[in-house]
Amino acid sequence: MPQVKIVARNFMDMVASLPAVKLDMLYDNSFICEAILRSLPPLAKKYVLQLLYIDIPISAKSMEESVLPDGFSKHKVAIDRLIQLRVMTETFDRKKEAMYQLSPKFQFNLQKHIVHGGVLPREPMPSNITVRLPSLEELEAYAVEQWECFLLHLISSSEAGKTTNISSSMMKVFQRGLLSQRDDREPPRLTESGFQFLLMDTNAQLWYIIREYITNAEERGVDSADLIAFLLELSFHVTGKAYNTNTLTDIQRSITKDLSDLGLVKLQQGRKESWFIPTKLATNLSISLADTTSRKQGFIVIETNFRLYAYSTSKLHCEILRLFARVEYQLPNLIVGAITKESLYKAFQNGITAEQIISFLQQNAHPRVAERIPSVPENVTDQIRLWESDLNRVEMMPAHLYDEFPSRDVFEAACDFAREYGGLLWEDSKQMRIIVKADILTEMKEFLRRQKQ
Repeated sequence: MPQVKIVARNFMDMVASLPAVKLDMLYDNSFICEAILRSLPPLAKKYVLQLLYIDIPISAKSMEESVLPDGFSKHKVAIDRLIQLRVMTETFDRKKEAMYQLSPKFQFNLQKHIVHGGVLPREPMPSNITVRLPSLEELEAYAVEQWECFLLHLISSSEAGKTTNISSSMMKVFQRGLLSQRDDREPPRLTESGFQFLLMDTNAQLWYIIREYITNAEERGVDSADLIAFLLELSFHVTGKAYNTNTLTDIQRSITKDLSDLGLVKLQQGRKESWFIPTKLATNLSISLADTTSRKQGFIVIETNFRLYAYSTSKLHCEILRLFARVEYQLPNLIVGAITKESLYKAFQNGITAEQIISFLQQNAHPRVAERIPSVPENVTDQIRLWESDLNRVEMMPAHLYDEFPSRDVFEAACDFAREYGGLLWEDSKQMRIIVKADILTEMKEFLRRQKQ
């Protein structure tokens, strides 16, 4: 299976990738229009509100008049984002000057929502029908437990404290690009992207999984636009409140089951009714990644002698630390280990970079050391980078040696040809020898053949 590049992308990147027809269908829902608005960068929000009650195109020049010189890049980012989402359309007048105008459907539904408000398709269930609902703290613990169970299963199903209840077909969707398997006789192994994924922030991991879930919706017979619409609508529900599953379509019920496996919602069954309870992971879906990333309680202390102490009871934390450190022993609430040259070489060979390891240590620094500058000792970070550079000091590359040229003119022409193609690795003008990349071997042979004619 080909590896994928792990990118922390905003939910709105998925919305922007939808075809124009599906985007226009989304904007029939006023709640989605508001979700789009609140996900935008601050400057883009300002432009939407400025144009909300203007029904004629506005020239690009007039919008640029209020932009300071050092803010032009932010202006361009805001305009590009609005056009990508089809919130704004770009046209050109007779003088070929750019003109901007809000999409009529988006503009009308957002106006209506701001003036008259809106009613969700479902309201929270009354407390006399539901059994005891979990507290916000219990709901948060549930979300963390479900997410850690998924990640443990990703590392190794044998390491998971309990078998995951995620279906095998859904696990294949979530693991796509993170695991590889040569054949059915061998267990799946983490890819380079999979190792990098495990060191990412929880919110960035969530965006990756949701992106894969949406991308593969069509294979499961689910329209990606309908899925995105439901996820955006879900972000307007109240964390901790119960919502009747009878108000959902069959497809939406299936989606909530998948989301509960990941900890985005919790499902409960009463005597007669069943309901789902959104967690913070679900209600924050329409907010940008930068806004949802908050400082979490760290647990790692690194000493100048490379000793590592992790104050955690989480089995997941222990398994992640094993990716780049030597874990020596584990107490009920403490993991003790060390960062060694051998443990780091293993991490580097698996595709984890020095900067990813350092970033993980900094983001998860224990409160006692988190306020220090730096939170991870400089000699440790410097040594991690040095060990990585030592490993990358020699690079293997297929190449071909050419010598015994008939004349210096042919030799120099061959050097120029290889240099022009970016394939010249080494030349010895005295003995007329060159080494070129194997990538241009065919072109080089043809060039030398023509020289003989």
